[in-house]
Formats: sequence, C-alpha cells, structure tokens
Amino acid sequence: MDTTTLAVTLISVAGTLGGTLGGASLSQRASRAVALELDQRAESERAQERRELALQAKRDLYARLNTTARAYRVAARDAALASERGESVELAHLDAAKDAWADEYSQAQMALAKDVLRIASSLNRSLGTGYSVVKQLLSRPIGGAYRRADLWFSGPLSDGVYLLRVTLRHDLGVEVDPHFEQDCVRMLSALDGARDAIADELAEERSRAATGAASGRLEG
Repeated sequence: MDTTTLAVTLISVAGTLGGTLGGASLSQRASRAVALELDQRAESERAQERRELALQAKRDLYARLNTTARAYRVAARDAALASERGESVELAHLDAAKDAWADEYSQAQMALAKDVLRIASSLNRSLGTGYSVVKQLLSRPIGGAYRRADLWFSGPLSDGVYLLRVTLRHDLGVEVDPHFEQDCVRMLSALDGARDAIADELAEERSRAATGAASGRLEG
C-alpha cells in the first residue's frame, strides 16, 4: 500500500470513528435532556399534588370550624329556649358542642392566617360568653335574662358565626366581595362591643348574687 492510499484509509477510519463518537455524544446529551425534563415534570406534578392536598386540608379544616361554631351557638340557644319554656335542660349536648368547637379551634390556631385567626379568636370568646349566658340563666333566671339570651344568640353571636363563615370563604377565594375588609371591621367591632357589654352584665349579676349570699350568711 503506497503512502497516499494509507493516508486515505486512515482519514476514512478517523472520520468513521469521529462520526460514531460524535453521534454517541449527541445521543447522551439528548438522553440527559430528556431525563432532566422528565424529572422536572415529575417534580412539578408532585408540587401540584402537595398544593392540592394542602388546599383540601384547609377546606376540611374550614368546614369543621364553620360546622362546630354553628352547632355550638345552636346548642346554647336551644338550651336557653328550653329553660324559658320551663323544660328540663340537659347540658350534655351543649358541653359536647362546646368541646367539639374547642378541639377544632385549638387545631386551627396553628394553621390560620393572622386575619382569619383574629375573627376566629373573637368568635371563640363570644361563644364562651354564650355558654356563660346559659349557665348563669339556669342558675339565676332573674330580670330580663331570657330576653338578653334571645337577643345575644339571635343577634351578635349569630352575626359572629356568619362573619367567620364569610371570612373563611373569602380566604379560600370562594366568595369575593370588594367591600369585605370594611364590612369585616364593622362586624367584628360590633361583635366585640356586644360581647364586652354582656360580659359586664353577667359579672355584675354574679357580684350582686355573691354579695347577697354573703349578707344572708351573716344575718343567719
């Protein structure tokens, strides 16, 4: 084989090897690109699944909060109405509703956004005041106690439960109201004011009852 033929042969072999190696390199890069795209797609799907699970968990929590708040108010109102009708009042149903709300509210405190928690906290105190209204009504049904209970459960406390429901729906994006912020501030202020007023009345009645009981013991 002369020099020219040898050179041509070597160039041909080198070209074939180079083409093969180059093709393999391109194939490897394409495979890595496909693998990376599949990984990114899988991670995106996992992230979407996590978001959907978190949203569903929030919906479930909000539904339980709304349900237990309504049940607590209704149980307290029904106990007050039964007492007004002269019926025997069993507090087991009211206590069960109270405990159910307390459980959900305790969990919600760790998950609610600040603005939502502010509403839930105010309602929690208001529901507790409603419980005190019933207990005091059953032990000392004096003066306008029944009228006060009716006004509280059908007015401010009912509005408070409604405010929580609207707030939860707003936070979920289900109910969009351009006036929500202003209405929320107004309703929350009304609820807090009414709760403080009735709490003062209850405290004053307890103080008078305690004073009367002490005077009776001294006279006896």
